Amino acid sequence: HVELVESGGGSVQAGGSLRLSCTASRLTSGIMAWFHQPPGKEREGVAGIYTDGGDPIYRDSVKGRFTISVDNAKNTLYLQMSGLKPEDTGMYYCVAGWLYGGTWYLSSSYEYKGRGTRVTVSS
Repeated sequence: HVELVESGGGSVQAGGSLRLSCTASRLTSGIMAWFHQPPGKEREGVAGIYTDGGDPIYRDSVKGRFTISVDNAKNTLYLQMSGLKPEDTGMYYCVAGWLYGGTWYLSSSYEYKGRGTRVTVSS
C-alpha cells in the first residue's frame, strides 16, 4: 500500500503561483499524476510523470503554466503552478499506479489516491 499526502494549496489571485507537494510513503516504478476537480465537476488529469524518467505529460489547458516533477530521494511529487486562472480553482489530488494499459488522465486508472488539497484562484 502507498499513502499519498498532498500539501501546498491555498488562495491566490489570478496570475499568481503555487507549488503543490505530494509526499508518498514509498515510491514504486510507475506513474504519478496530479488531478484537478473543479467545484461540481468531474476529476480530470492535469499532469503525469513516470518515476523512473521520461517526458512528463500535460493536459493542453495547463501546458506552459504547470510543471510536474518528482524527487525520488524525498519520495515527493510536485506541481509548480504559475499564471493561475480562476478556472484552476478546485481540489487537486495526487495519484500513483502502473496504468496497466489504462489512460493517464482517468482517475480510475490509478491504484493509490491522496485526499487532496484545495486551490482557490480569485479574479
